[in-house]
Amino acid sequence: MAGQYSKDILPHEVRQKLERGESLPIIDVREQDEWESGHIPGARHIPLGTLNERHQELDTKQETIIVCRSGNRSGLACEFLESIGYNVINMQGGMMSWDGQVEYGK
Repeated sequence: MAGQYSKDILPHEVRQKLERGESLPIIDVREQDEWESGHIPGARHIPLGTLNERHQELDTKQETIIVCRSGNRSGLACEFLESIGYNVINMQGGMMSWDGQVEYGK
C-alpha cells in the first residue's frame, strides 16, 4: 500500500509555496543521519518510528506536508496520521526530487 496515499504534492509545488512566503508546516520523517545530510529549511524532524509518541506535536486542523527520502515512508506516515484525524499531504518523490534550498546538520 506504500505510495498509494491519495493526497500528494510535488516538490516543486512545495518550493513555490515557500518562495511565495507561505507558512507551511513540513515534517521530515527520515532518520537522524538522513536529516543531517540535508533537509528543507523550516522543516521539523520527527522520525517515522517516533510518530506514534510525537504526533501530538502537530496541529490536527492545519494541513501538514510530510517528507521522506523518496515518498514511501512519508506515505505510510500520512496513512497513519490521517487515520487518527490529521490533515496531511505526502510530498511525492521526497528529498530525492527536492530542487529547493537545503539546510544541513541537526
